[in-house]
This record gives sequence, C-alpha cells and structure tokens, in this order.
Amino acid sequence: MGSFTTRRRVEFRDTDAAGIVHFSAFFFWMESVEHELLRSVGVAVVDRGANDADGVVDASWPRVSASCDYLSAVRFGDELEVSVSVEAVGRTSVTYAFAFAHDGRSVARGRVVAVRCLIRPGAKPEAVAIPADIVRRLDAHRSTG
Repeated sequence: MGSFTTRRRVEFRDTDAAGIVHFSAFFFWMESVEHELLRSVGVAVVDRGANDADGVVDASWPRVSASCDYLSAVRFGDELEVSVSVEAVGRTSVTYAFAFAHDGRSVARGRVVAVRCLIRPGAKPEAVAIPADIVRRLDAHRSTG
C-alpha cells in the first residue's frame, strides 16, 4: 500500500505576518495526518482501557522527536498534498516520514518519532512494546525506500 496521502488547505490562521505558512503549522498537520493514518488502519490514537498486568490503563503515542525541513513557501488558500509513511518500527517506537507538496512541488519534509506508552494517573508515561497486531497494521504503510 505504501504512503498514506491526504490534503490540507492552508487557512489564514496557518500564516504569518508575511502571508506565508508559519513553520508551526507543519507540526499540527503532521500530527493530524498521523492520526488519520492510525484511524485508517484501525489503531486507536488513545486506547482507553488497554489491558496491562496491573489492570486497565490508557495507552497512547507521545512524541519523543519531531523535525521539519522547509523547502519552499506556501500561502493562504494553497492546497497541500500531505503523505506519511512508516519509516521504521522499533520495539516501542514508530518513526513517520512526511512529505508536503503543492502543485507537484515539494515544500517540506518532516519526521516524527512516537513511543507507545501506558498512561497511568499521577505517573510518568511508561514505554511498552508495540503489540504485534499494531505492527502488522502499520506495515501496510511502511516506506519502501
């Protein structure tokens, strides 16, 4: 299947005083498109009531790294094609690669690393192994290059 692709329209709120997309908008778009990919393969962004040896807890995907390289400006009203693929799956982490394009022109590339964690009230998130079923689902969008 390869990368998951969707579209985003640049809204006025996404731009800076010069009318160019503010760098921070790309980070919101990466998170949003990551969530779309997870939903498309039936993986919960927040798994309320995941089973654990200590009982029922929540599981989620906090980010431990995020970066974006900007290649070309985009502006209010432009439509972006955003693609995400699974670059790597480790024991507890997933690395996503993002590509942003406008009218066939590459405008940005991003990378996000998320870690599968159990979330307990009053405790720090605890990294846990990604279940084999989730790895299998993510494999549908693993990058080939």
